[in-house]
Amino acid sequence: MRMGILGTGKIVQDFLPVIGALNIDYLAILGTARSKERVENLAARYGIQKIYYDYDELLADKNLDTIYVALPNFLHYSFAKKALLADKNVIVEKPAVTSCEEFKNLRDLASQREKILVEAVTTHYLPAFIDLKKNLDRLGAIKIVSVNYSQYSSRYDAFKAGEILPAFDPAKAGGALMDINLYNLNFVVGLFGAPKSFSYSANVERGIDTSGVMVLDYGSFKAVCIGAKDCQAPTVSSIQGDGGNILVQIPVSRFDAYTLSDNAGNSETKNFSDGAHRMLHEFKIFIDMIDRKDFARANAMLEVSGAVIEILQGGRAQVGVRFPND
Repeated sequence: MRMGILGTGKIVQDFLPVIGALNIDYLAILGTARSKERVENLAARYGIQKIYYDYDELLADKNLDTIYVALPNFLHYSFAKKALLADKNVIVEKPAVTSCEEFKNLRDLASQREKILVEAVTTHYLPAFIDLKKNLDRLGAIKIVSVNYSQYSSRYDAFKAGEILPAFDPAKAGGALMDINLYNLNFVVGLFGAPKSFSYSANVERGIDTSGVMVLDYGSFKAVCIGAKDCQAPTVSSIQGDGGNILVQIPVSRFDAYTLSDNAGNSETKNFSDGAHRMLHEFKIFIDMIDRKDFARANAMLEVSGAVIEILQGGRAQVGVRFPND
């Protein structure tokens, strides 16, 4: 892979220490005049070969075959679309886009250009998640799923004081549903597919959801996804069947262990902790997907992304959270 990285924010700083363990032959990065010092430091520290401050110039770099869109949420669609039009594969950070229309446009464009398009959601590629999925049948008929990711945000203090940062800005596609509860949704939809219906109830302040509860109806069972940035609680998620249950006590975005128990009281903890950064697993698979042009796997993951985006957009509409493109 020969990758162009867009952005210098927290997620990029999380990702760069991983590159030494990945098969990436060439790296370029896009910065801004405001981030010049930071981007130069990152390039020097991680051996990034080329720095760009103009997106068109980066896209014209014939050494690049893939663009990693790691910009604020509201910029994902326009930058991903431009990359596909430049015949680059695209890895776009979660949430890939903010509407079903945008998602369809990107998916159609990727298909027309015969390029890989994937959304970077760590959950799907974690060894613990892959193993858990294989063991669902040991629970019998699923009855209740509960997933909670509640983490008090330091930005909420600023929000209460009147300063609106991107995480709580509807103009920049912020909010608890888009930022944190989407991990819970990806966990559930990744395991069980799209629900028959959904309902979102949220605490909305100044036009943005600071916390909320999404209920997914699968007919034979129900799932509850709780995501909060204005309060916190122990991270506990469970899948309950008529024959047993699975317990996860780590956020589903990075969990590396789970406990499976049956109704007779027998339990087994399955641990996949290997010290690897949570992003290593997904990028190894992305590189393999792109190198082998594995469109079947990419399209399977896009089905999950599309179902989650539909829930995100519909949930926001239910509580009156509107973004500029709505």
